[in-house]
Amino acid sequence: MKVTVCQWDSRPELFEAQLQALTAHCIAAGSELLLLPEMPFDDWLAASPKVDGERWAVSIQRHLDSLTRLSALISASVIASRPLLDAAGIARNRALYCNAVEGLVDGHDKAHLPNEEGYWEAQWYQSGKPERAAVQVGACRVGTLICSELWFLEHARSYGQQQAQLLCVARATPSLGDDVWLAAGQTAAVVAGAYCLSSNQYRPEDVAPSMAGNGWVIDPDGTLLATTTADEPFVTVAIDLTYADAAKATYPRYLR
Repeated sequence: MKVTVCQWDSRPELFEAQLQALTAHCIAAGSELLLLPEMPFDDWLAASPKVDGERWAVSIQRHLDSLTRLSALISASVIASRPLLDAAGIARNRALYCNAVEGLVDGHDKAHLPNEEGYWEAQWYQSGKPERAAVQVGACRVGTLICSELWFLEHARSYGQQQAQLLCVARATPSLGDDVWLAAGQTAAVVAGAYCLSSNQYRPEDVAPSMAGNGWVIDPDGTLLATTTADEPFVTVAIDLTYADAAKATYPRYLR
């Protein structure tokens, strides 16, 4: 199966050029699954501690419009997260997947929310329940994680026990050091016995907020298969789903 990860600058003025480049890459590479970063289709609202309900509503619509457009341009299933208001009118950051067959399918709401400079997420929306279920997306079984949820390895372990073949981590993160986020992704892959995919938001060094950018593909034994860079923001890798299936029976996955 061919999977695509990316690093993505979500400033609205860059959207059109990036969308065209990403579409061309996915078509040329024959991508079957595309992972986007956390809330990719609008500027990063949580950079400000001042909550703006009208601006949140604009972002909700931008994500819906962009997901509809992207699904019409490529045949790959798309995984990301989006802003929304739930049935009670509460702001959430919700995982999703969409494709031409099923349309937009919502997943869990982000449970673990930072609240610090550049990442005032707990101000903008409320956390969801920690429970979540793996879902079938096309040919593969997927567990989704939204950014900080990667650090809670109980989620990776639960997805592995649900036979997830992919962990898809949509991020908007700064650097915590050279390889700290990557180390978390490698650990999660080993814990779950699944491929760990991550896509991240990106900003140049002189543009706030700090966004590290790098995305990756890691195999079920923690081996790094590919990373994105500023020069190569979209990367597609062919993975073997049966390798993830077999990994569930090996150490440390079989431990209870």
